[in-house]
Amino acid sequence: MTPDGRAIRGLTLPGQVPARIPGYVPDYVTAGQSDDVFRVLHVCTGNVCRSPMAERLMRHGLARRLGDGAAGILVESAGTWGHEGAPMEAHAAAVLTEFGADPCRFTGRELLDDHVIGADLVLTATRDHRAQVISMGHAAGLRTFTLKEFTRLVRAIDQATLPDGGVTERARALVRAAAALRGWLLAPSAEADEVHDPYGAPVSYFRSIGEEIHTALDPVVTALTGIPAPATV
Repeated sequence: MTPDGRAIRGLTLPGQVPARIPGYVPDYVTAGQSDDVFRVLHVCTGNVCRSPMAERLMRHGLARRLGDGAAGILVESAGTWGHEGAPMEAHAAAVLTEFGADPCRFTGRELLDDHVIGADLVLTATRDHRAQVISMGHAAGLRTFTLKEFTRLVRAIDQATLPDGGVTERARALVRAAAALRGWLLAPSAEADEVHDPYGAPVSYFRSIGEEIHTALDPVVTALTGIPAPATV
């Protein structure tokens, strides 16, 4: 059943499902945003470790696939207890450099209503962060997921059914399809949807969290763009 009690016709699980699911189109509206830009917001607690790594790794993945076309997807981050004005943690910056991503000119931000209102997709580090974003209102429920939750849902969508009218149209259709699947594809455990906080940990733990984020982001960026990651030389 969908969140409002309607059955989703034509859905067979397990396996991939169409992006356009007959019988169910969520009310998905992003207020006040340009049709030619898709906005992604990554959220963690302090906005100095996990969400900065997710932001910069996603930007890097988009640039590798789309080049100048990556400008059609704007990726930002904020923290529920954001260290406003702070740089990202040095270990987080070091891990980004190892991935070839740019850690420079980052400034921490406190999560504000305007950030949520402006986002087409909100990806959080944990379920608690997801709940905090949704509790802010702004019809955020259908476009807010934990990062790993969104990855799991994206893997189940038949990407051949996504529209090919441009990256923005494709990305918005992907979010609608993922929202329609929520409740059908549950996490194997509560921990499966969490990215743990490396704050204060040694660089080796930051490195493992960076790899975890990168692994979760790769299929998401591929689905958003329709382009697999280039082979690593």
